[in-house]
Amino acid sequence: MKVLVTGANGQLGQDVTKVLAETGYQVIGCGRAELDITNMEQCRQVIFAYNPDIIIHCAAYTAVDAAESDTDGAYLVNAIGTRNVALSAEKLGATVVYISTDYVFNGNSKTTYVEYDDTDPQTIYGRSKLAGEQMIRDFCSKWFIVRTSWAFGLHGNNFVKTMLRLGQEKPQLKVVNDQKGSPTYTVDLAKFLLTLISTEKYGLYHASNSGSCTWYEFTQAIVEEARDQLGLEITAELLPCTTAEFPRPAPRPANSVMDHLSIRLNQLQDLPHWREGLKQFMLDMKQHPELYLK
Repeated sequence: MKVLVTGANGQLGQDVTKVLAETGYQVIGCGRAELDITNMEQCRQVIFAYNPDIIIHCAAYTAVDAAESDTDGAYLVNAIGTRNVALSAEKLGATVVYISTDYVFNGNSKTTYVEYDDTDPQTIYGRSKLAGEQMIRDFCSKWFIVRTSWAFGLHGNNFVKTMLRLGQEKPQLKVVNDQKGSPTYTVDLAKFLLTLISTEKYGLYHASNSGSCTWYEFTQAIVEEARDQLGLEITAELLPCTTAEFPRPAPRPANSVMDHLSIRLNQLQDLPHWREGLKQFMLDMKQHPELYLK
């Protein structure tokens, strides 16, 4: 079985490529240099040349704040780029897995979001990713749309690494305590995608590590796990604060917690609790100390 991974040099793409390769799939990892998804003809040529059975589409414009002043750039990658991948896949009869986001919701719900709740994105990033979802629905016959949230992994920059670095550099850290979500270890997500592509249970899925927390609670757990698993003492004083104290160009959702209804209905194995994902991340980091502060 041949799988092409777009965005293969990104945080999720690297873990997806590794997990699939270790399981025996023939994996073609394409970064931006190998596959420019915004170029329709080049996208078609590259995908046709590899002739994959499955495409896991991780490539995305993910700079949430930058997108607010770069509407064209966000839609070019997340909507038009996804259309180009979808059309090429459909010509080959390939299955497509599209990685989407909790930002397709407005974040104001008092309850967790299920897959079939109405979307209402409040940011350019969220709207462009929802447009990508629609491209998959419009042009693909065999598809999985997988929404995830608060991703962190060994590769690239993310919240966990930032807190580890700042916690050692700063005397005090203020962390938002009125936004709630589900942190997701990219290895756990990659393993879920591995399970998903072995089925024909096509459709829309919410897939994050289970459980939920605020960013402040997540940071408290990061400090504890860094001490317990890495022997790393975070000296900064942690202080909870409000979203209003940290205005950003793109509004952040107060509630990003997604219910995994489709996982349950399709009788698939849910992802581990976020605390377990964080602990495993720290243990994996221990094997790769060069990645601590990158």
